[in-house]
Parts: sequence; C-alpha cells; structure tokens
Amino acid sequence: MKKSLVSALVAGAVLLALTSCAKGAKSSGAEFILANGAEPQSLDPSKIQGIPEDRIYTALFEGLVAYDPKTCKAVPGVAESWDHSEDGTVLTYHLRKTEWSDGTPITAQTFVDSWRYYLSPETAAEYAYMPAAIIKGGTDYNAGKAGPETLGVTAIDEQTLEVQLEGSIPYAVDVMAHYSFSPLPLHAMEKFGNDWTKPENFVGNGPFVLESWKPQERITVVPNEKYWNKENVFLDRITFLPIENDTTAYNKYKSGELDWDTNIPEELLGEIRLRDDYHVSPQLASYYYEFNVTDPILSDVRVRKALAKSIDRQQLVEKVLGAGQIAADAFVPPMDGYTPTIGNPYNILEAQDLLADAGYPNGQGFPKLTIIYNTNESHKKIAEYIQQQWKENLGIEVSLENLEWATFLAKRQDNDFLISRAGWVGDYLDPSNFLELCKSDGGSGNWGNNDGHYKNDEFDRLLKEATTSDDQTERMAILRSAEDIMITQDQAFIPLYYYVSKNMIDTDKWDGWYMNTLDKHPYVGLKPRK
Repeated sequence: MKKSLVSALVAGAVLLALTSCAKGAKSSGAEFILANGAEPQSLDPSKIQGIPEDRIYTALFEGLVAYDPKTCKAVPGVAESWDHSEDGTVLTYHLRKTEWSDGTPITAQTFVDSWRYYLSPETAAEYAYMPAAIIKGGTDYNAGKAGPETLGVTAIDEQTLEVQLEGSIPYAVDVMAHYSFSPLPLHAMEKFGNDWTKPENFVGNGPFVLESWKPQERITVVPNEKYWNKENVFLDRITFLPIENDTTAYNKYKSGELDWDTNIPEELLGEIRLRDDYHVSPQLASYYYEFNVTDPILSDVRVRKALAKSIDRQQLVEKVLGAGQIAADAFVPPMDGYTPTIGNPYNILEAQDLLADAGYPNGQGFPKLTIIYNTNESHKKIAEYIQQQWKENLGIEVSLENLEWATFLAKRQDNDFLISRAGWVGDYLDPSNFLELCKSDGGSGNWGNNDGHYKNDEFDRLLKEATTSDDQTERMAILRSAEDIMITQDQAFIPLYYYVSKNMIDTDKWDGWYMNTLDKHPYVGLKPRK
C-alpha cells in the first residue's frame, strides 16, 4: 500500500493544533448547559438515531475519527493517522493507545468486534446501512447472507486496523465520524445487559463519562480521566435538558439558565434576529414528509404526487416559518458538484387532475389520513398549514397526531404510520447520505431509516453503482438519476424546504463553538473566554 501523505499530514496538523494549544491546560471549572430538544431514545450507540442522542454521543464516545468543529471534515480520534491504498479501496488506520473509562484497552480488534455487532442482523441497528454501504461484505452480512468473518475489517495488530471498502469511496474517512462506526464497550454490554447505560454501569471512551440520568429532567456528564486528549477538555460538566417547548427553552436562555439553545421559537424571530448571540446559517439538511408506501391509498404514485403538488412551499417558508429556510421540490440539498432533481413543484390544477385520475375527483371518497409529528411548535404549525392546503386545494381532510419523541421514533421504525414529518441533517458532505434513506432492505427485513418501506430496484442499483464509481463527475450524475427516480418519478417523500441552522449561544463568552454546515459542535476545546 502507498502512504496517503495528504491524509497523514492534514491529520497531524489538526492534532498538533488541538494538543499544543492545550498543553498543560487545567479545567475551567465551568458547567455548560444546553437545551437538547427531547428525552433521548437511548445512550447506546447501536440504538440511537436522532439529533438529541447525537449531541450526547459526542460527549460520551469517540470513533476512529471525529468532526472538525469548523469544517466537519474528519480529524484524528482513536486513530492518530490513516493510509489509503494505491487504488483507494483499502483504508489502514493507525490507532493510538487508548482505554475505555473503566481502564479496558481499546484495540483494533475492538473495532472489528464492534462493527460486527453493529452490522449483525440480530442487532437491527437503524443506521446499519451506512457502514454496510461502504465496508466490503457489509450488505450481505447485514442481510444475513454471509457470516461476520466475511466483513472487510481486519485487526493487523493491536494498533492497526485494515478496512476494505466496496470501492474507491471519497467520503469514507469523513463518514466514519458518525456514531454508526463507534467502538462499543461489548464487555460492559455483556456484563450488564440493557442496564449498561445506567450511570453506575456506564463505560465510554469519549471526553466525558455519564454522571447522572434523571429521565425527563436532565443528563449530566463529567470529564473522562481516561480520555487520550483530556488536556483539551476544559469543562467540568455538561448538562443536557430535554426541553421540547422552544419558547420555554428560549426563556430559560434569556434568563441565564442555558448556555446553548438549540431550537429557536419561530414566532419570536422578530425579537431574536436583533440579538448578537443568535447564529443562523445554511445547513446541509432537508425537512420533508414521508409516505408509508405500503398503505393501499398511498401506494398509488398519483396520490403521492397530488399531495406533493398541492403544497405551496414558498408560502410555507415565507409566511409560516420566516427564518430564511429555502423552499425545495428536491430532497438532496445542493452541494459541490451536485445539482438536485427538479422534483414536482406546486401546481394545483395538475394536483387535482392526478387525484381525479386516481379515483378521487375533488377529494370525493378519499379516506381521512393521519399526519404524525413529534412535539414541537414548528412541526405543529407546518402540519396545520399542510392540512389546510390539502383541504383547500384537493378537498381532502387529514388528522394530526402529536407524539413525544421516543413514541414518534418507534412508530416510524415499526412502519406504523401513514404520513410522517421527518428531517434529515447530513452526516457527511455527499448526496449519497441523503439518498440512502430510501435504500430498500434487500430482503433482510432491516429497512434502516427507510421507514416508509419505499422500494425501487433501479434506484437501489444506481446507489450501488455510485459506490463503486471512481469518477466523481460520473458519481454525481448517477446519484442525480437516483434522486430523479426517488422524488420526481416515485415521490417517495414530499420535500418541503432546506433548513438553516438556528442557535443561541454567546460566543463572546464561549470559545471553541463554531457555525458549520452540518451543525455539529464537539465539546473538546470548548471553554469559557477569560
């Protein structure tokens, strides 16, 4: 294999910047308190799937690589450097000597065993499709068609991990910052079972360890003395508050009870925009509605297109939301080298014709469907707007069902819904990260994040072809064709808008927090300004 000088030099430079400036650093004695949006579904990396969980994961665990707080590109984590083979199909990671918080060593075999566990069909991890798509043999193993020994990960020695890829995948290292590639404390999981995430049993390898978890009240974490880069951890405690009401969170922020407010009330934006501690920027994220295409009514693409074409997205973002969101008929946001599909834009007459052609002229005989959404003022406003649009433009009625976060996720995962609010924030800078949400189960019974059970064989074939393509221009064209099928042809989702990230934090008070396109904010290096 040929040494990849670019990755090695970049990784080394970032690592030097992180450690040299913090050499001999002492704890600031500071507590950092944030509104986390919802009670977490779990703290187990093999069971989590949402943004509230991801924020906590970032404190408690670390993979081979982590996210750069400014660019979201990969920086060294457990791996201090990595090499690429000449043809780009093999990654070799060189691990530093690290330990779990209980002193158990973390080795290359730890990652082999963790990834085999995560991708096992029995684990049924929601995000298993991500490592399965890029690790050689991952799809067949996850589908139960092959054994764990066929997975392309090998511990060369205790500190060297070899990963065989499905092809020359340009984003392979960056995606491995995601929690689906996390090491898992299998020894603690085996000893304590489902109780391993309780504070008294918890084992992690991140910059912090779990101190307390009072459900529906708070989670606190404190510095991990076993963390390899503990000299760059300046906080004495992070407190995560599960506040689902945006206005409540904002009022707590204004009164000084929060340091970081992650969900901003839309109705108070007039006031909030005038504040210097309000940070807004474009985000690589899409807000959309997902169909359960197994439903007899919604299995008709004419119905799905009629519902999509009858929503005025521009009015939604300008009149209902008004925070700078970008109306979207496509699902994948624009990014370097990629132009999204045209989608099915707002057109009332075409929507009415499609619904009539499906057998429901002016909405006559159309059954009353239900939209589910998780508790949040903005989600409620959007659902009410769409409910009104469909009644006025198509003559149909839908009911709305508000669910708390864990119940909402469970219903989606169980395919127990008709139409659901959804949002996707990119995990890495590539269109495949969005399109893989509609990848079918391949006969395994594990649909991953494809909660609506959409299936199109040509779509799946194109995703696989893009994985193995060495030509980036060709890759983007293939992925664009896949999105054409998924959205313009099949209307698996109703795209509504591209997000902007909205945060309240006083960066004159806190150093090390930066706006970025993925809205990822690591806690290593975060500290109060003097």
